[in-house]
Amino acid sequence: MGDRMTREQRHRCMSRIKGRDTKPEMVVRRWLWRQGYRYRLCVKALPGRPDIVMRKWRTVIFVNGCFWHGHECQKHRPVTNAQFWQDKITRNRERDARNQELLRAAGWHVIVVWECQLTPKCRIDTLRELDLTLSRIMLEQTGRRKGYAFREEESGWSQAAEPPSEYGQ
Repeated sequence: MGDRMTREQRHRCMSRIKGRDTKPEMVVRRWLWRQGYRYRLCVKALPGRPDIVMRKWRTVIFVNGCFWHGHECQKHRPVTNAQFWQDKITRNRERDARNQELLRAAGWHVIVVWECQLTPKCRIDTLRELDLTLSRIMLEQTGRRKGYAFREEESGWSQAAEPPSEYGQ
């Protein structure tokens, strides 16, 4: 039988898997807090009950487990009751897509961080990318709110401190 589990072993193993405060989620939350980002956890009023909600920036972050949410990195699927797991993961993916679409339609930015992206080998790059994404979101929102123009042509103002006529004299 090798590495296959009995029905009871599989049930005991799967029943102990947490849905909140997972290791990957804690990595992201601790990093966000150290960077000065503030957030709420699992806001029930939002579709899909996102893991992290940054209301000020209208941004939600889902920290998804690769197995449960059907990430393509996942090579290992249970051998026992395979059709059940395939159907369950398909339903989970459809639900995730539906919830993300509802959030985007309501004006939220949706970020998904996968468990495999938080392994020690990939973690730094993933968190840097998350920082860049959040910075872009904040820049867009603060720029829109304060009416800043991002290009010289749009604003009609020069970037120089002196009038253009003084150059070259």
